[in-house]
Amino acid sequence: MNRQKALKCIVEQAHKGDLVFPANVAASLKLQQTLDDPDCSIDMASKLILNEPLLAAKVVAIANSAAYNRGGDVTNVKAAINRLGFKTLLAIVSSLIVRQLAGSSKDKSIQAKTQKLWEHTAQVAALSQVIARRITRLDPDTAMFAGIVHEVGNFYLLSQAEEFPSLLEPDTFGVGEVDDDLPEFEDTLVDLESSEAIIGRAVIQKLCLPGAVVEALESMWYGLRAMPPETLGDTLLLANELAATKSPLDFNSYAESERFTSEIDFVVGDGTLNSILEESDEELRTLTSALLA
Repeated sequence: MNRQKALKCIVEQAHKGDLVFPANVAASLKLQQTLDDPDCSIDMASKLILNEPLLAAKVVAIANSAAYNRGGDVTNVKAAINRLGFKTLLAIVSSLIVRQLAGSSKDKSIQAKTQKLWEHTAQVAALSQVIARRITRLDPDTAMFAGIVHEVGNFYLLSQAEEFPSLLEPDTFGVGEVDDDLPEFEDTLVDLESSEAIIGRAVIQKLCLPGAVVEALESMWYGLRAMPPETLGDTLLLANELAATKSPLDFNSYAESERFTSEIDFVVGDGTLNSILEESDEELRTLTSALLA
């Protein structure tokens, strides 16, 4: 079964609402819902986060990253939540859910692609946070959240890669061509871009994402980036282009763009994009590292 046939099967599952998630995702979604409750106190949130040691470590690490540390290191979860706020805390919980979407395959090639996709995701999330704060003047926490969830469709595809190994391989024919064995393909729209959108929408329904983030993801799938960036979608697209690690499942977008990534620049006030990124290097590095932990 080639990649387009495999995508067709998963797209059909998405249309029917039959996507299958790993068991631990349900528990994390419940945690997310509890933290999103206006009645959830910091004490309650701390107790819930402490039940997940890896999540607790990540919350403290992000609170101590250069992007958030404005008054010395914190050493416990409650202090970290006080510094970060619930919006950032929910973004961090979402990062756990996104990683869980890929499952826990023992296949080395799937593990490698999952790790690379998470490295790409962490870089895009950190870049989105800095670009929103320094350039587009949007809420940086919302931008980081959008970066964390922007690859949800591909993480789900990785969870299906053992059943459909061809998902990890580029198509053997060009984008826009149709497999002769699948005459109905034009009606089901299962090229790379549309399948990512269809599967991504099915996944984000489970995540109950804010409308602004959903709109930014739609821009990611179909939109054109403004230069300089203005919207959350622009911020996400630019961060995606600037990320040093590219998505291992994007077989089409980077063939030409890699040559021009280093040339992306524009004036921002008294500086430029590249000068701002250089000034923010420590923030980007420590935030990316904390997300990867």
